[in-house]
Amino acid sequence: MAAAEEGLPEIYLQPGESRLVREPAILRTLLGSCVGIAFRIPRLSVGALCHPMLPRFPVKQAVTMTRSAGRRYVDYAIRDLARQFDALGARREEVEVKLFGGGDVLLMINDSARPSVGRLNIEVAIRVLEEEGFAVSASSLGGKRGINIYFNTRNGEVLLQRHSLEQDGHGRLTA
Repeated sequence: MAAAEEGLPEIYLQPGESRLVREPAILRTLLGSCVGIAFRIPRLSVGALCHPMLPRFPVKQAVTMTRSAGRRYVDYAIRDLARQFDALGARREEVEVKLFGGGDVLLMINDSARPSVGRLNIEVAIRVLEEEGFAVSASSLGGKRGINIYFNTRNGEVLLQRHSLEQDGHGRLTA
């Protein structure tokens, strides 16, 4: 699947962004420890992708944080899109959801008992999606490599491109 083959506009999401589209498009992003959550509502011809970076919204900062800044957090980004779907008249059971990323791409030193940011992002995403009444139909989670995702909102297909990793002479992973 390529944007050129589909004739669809391609929209790139940076970390911390969310995008809801009402016309078919290719939504794409690069994930490491972040998660990417693709949503599609065929009846409404709506697709959305969010790329949150951190697991939980800091409640203490709720008063001063903008909606845009809140989308950096997994729990906030999911709930923000859920409210948008509600406003469009979507039912939870008709929303197709696919979940990606949450890799352990950052080298952790001497603290293997502590969960990684990627692991926490995955856990929060699964929990909040369930709390909001969404069922995940496909996923590719964890691992040690970053991935590019290309989400076709017309047909719901998601293409994953995994990054190859090599170790340099100091034991660091490089792409």
